[in-house]
Amino acid sequence: MMKAKILILLVLAVIINSCNKDKYGSKPQLTFKSVSTTFLQPQQTITFDMELTEGTNVAQDTIWIQQVTKNCSASNFTQGYPIPAFPTTKNLKATYEITYAYGIGLGYPSIQTPSCGKQNDTCVYKFWTKDVKNNYSDTIISPIIVISQ
Repeated sequence: MMKAKILILLVLAVIINSCNKDKYGSKPQLTFKSVSTTFLQPQQTITFDMELTEGTNVAQDTIWIQQVTKNCSASNFTQGYPIPAFPTTKNLKATYEITYAYGIGLGYPSIQTPSCGKQNDTCVYKFWTKDVKNNYSDTIISPIIVISQ
């Protein structure tokens, strides 16, 4: 009798566990992985690496980037970029690599020279995504980045 109860509970636990909708949930989730430099000088690029997970196959829409400068609000910006089309599946796990150029072209979006006098900008970058169903990820924040004059 005791073995039958344990077996029934075990089968019930497996059924409940297998009914989980998605491994990653319905809201996109960003995780900050790394940044190529924390002291950006002219003629350099900076690359941010992030991981996106999303459980419902609707991850593609927009990624938002915001520069928040502690010592010069004139240097701040917020920009949304469409996420390029790519094959998606349920329980998606993808890597985002976002690169900016400072003082050089190379086809990357530009980071502007600090706007407040002759001082370096000290800032953080915030990232979040929106999927096609208007679900937003949490905002992730980079380490402090210094942009040299």
